[in-house]
Amino acid sequence: MPEPLGLIAGLGDLPVAIAENAVATGQGIHVLRLKGFEEPRLASYPGSVVGLGEIGAVITRLRAAGCRDVVFAGIVKRPNFSDLKLDFKGAALLPKVLSEARKGDDALLRVLVNEFEKNGFKVIGSEKAHASLLAPAGLIAGAPPSEASLADLEIAARVATASGALDIGQACVVCDGLVLAVEAQEGTDEMLRRCANLPEAIRGREGARRGVLVKRPKPLQERRIDLPTTGVSTVELAAAAGLAGIGIEAGGALMLNRPAMIEAAESLGLFLYGFAPELGSAV
Repeated sequence: MPEPLGLIAGLGDLPVAIAENAVATGQGIHVLRLKGFEEPRLASYPGSVVGLGEIGAVITRLRAAGCRDVVFAGIVKRPNFSDLKLDFKGAALLPKVLSEARKGDDALLRVLVNEFEKNGFKVIGSEKAHASLLAPAGLIAGAPPSEASLADLEIAARVATASGALDIGQACVVCDGLVLAVEAQEGTDEMLRRCANLPEAIRGREGARRGVLVKRPKPLQERRIDLPTTGVSTVELAAAAGLAGIGIEAGGALMLNRPAMIEAAESLGLFLYGFAPELGSAV
């Protein structure tokens, strides 16, 4: 019997896709759903609910289940550390967590990865657990982007690199060379909703789409935990904001339910394009 994949899961489609794939490929899965962020669709899988501060319990349960490879996936908001219920290992790790948390999300995630690897686990990225989720290179859906859209895409890629280097976010919207929005802690969906409320004079609209959303990893981020993720809602919100398309770094971002994303993009008149990692990578 293969060792089951250990999944430490928050909310959303990504952990569900990983769990489904692990079962379909015969690997098996053991899911630890994080308290306060329990994804209902994961309740039927082997596993249990565990608190964010119960690091020792997580390690003990993964070992008991025979897991070696571990993947973190799903939406989890940064907690109020003073409110966490800590077990002994969580309490021992807390000073380092608090110190690194001040440096940004990426530094915090590295603490967690290092702790699990010190305890004998191999932390893998979502793309290793489910390789077909990675965005491919080139045109994915819709009509080829225009020269204006490609120019916007390159600017947005540069801006996303710059903001990512400061651990701000993974996405940017540019229209006619003008930066309309940069993702921060609100996330991509809320950023796109902001764009939809901007005056049509500086953005596109249905029937006259302009502008591009770009999603790419932060330059030095811990890719095993926090790769950018896109899905059908990303396409729908980009369309509502009047954008012409979405640029996704090829091999550096995830596409959840790609067939549905393609169908949505083509029905709404958007392109999906996998751009080369080198584009806009130097700032």
